[in-house]
Amino acid sequence: MSSNSPADEVDRIVDGWARARPDLDTSPLAVLSRISRLARHLETARRAAFTASGLEGWEFDVLSALRRDGEQSASPSALMHQTLVTSGTMTTRIDKLVARGLVHRSRDPQDRRSVLITLEPAGVELVDAAMERLLAAERELLAALPPAQRDALAAVLRDLLLPFEPGASREAPALRPTTQESA
Repeated sequence: MSSNSPADEVDRIVDGWARARPDLDTSPLAVLSRISRLARHLETARRAAFTASGLEGWEFDVLSALRRDGEQSASPSALMHQTLVTSGTMTTRIDKLVARGLVHRSRDPQDRRSVLITLEPAGVELVDAAMERLLAAERELLAALPPAQRDALAAVLRDLLLPFEPGASREAPALRPTTQESA
């Protein structure tokens, strides 16, 4: 901890363990406990953004996977891989989204044996509203950091995350410049 920075709860936790077990290297706690605590704040902000838009978190995940796709259609297996759920879970989720009128199921014109899931206008409207609310909440969570620090933090976190990403390349994409208006 730098001498001019105020202590946070993680500093107190690390200091407590250093006193209780001076034989342990507690330095990982300084990073990962902060990530864990920030993740809880992010999860609260995400839940609020989705709820305010009339969506559950899983609904946002599926709808946003479709929205990011230029054609706003994807196979159930592609959605399953993007959202990291099982085939049975994806089938149930698609059924619920179809029942809500947010997506529809159709035969793939390229392969009649396959199915495509496509966003309905109501799904586009809900996921767009949720994304706007989410970005506003995330900007607020990052407000204490100037753009250059946000970019540096994103790069460091990418390096930390890459070993866990299936098929990820060590060569990271360039970050877009951050401004007050962009996320």
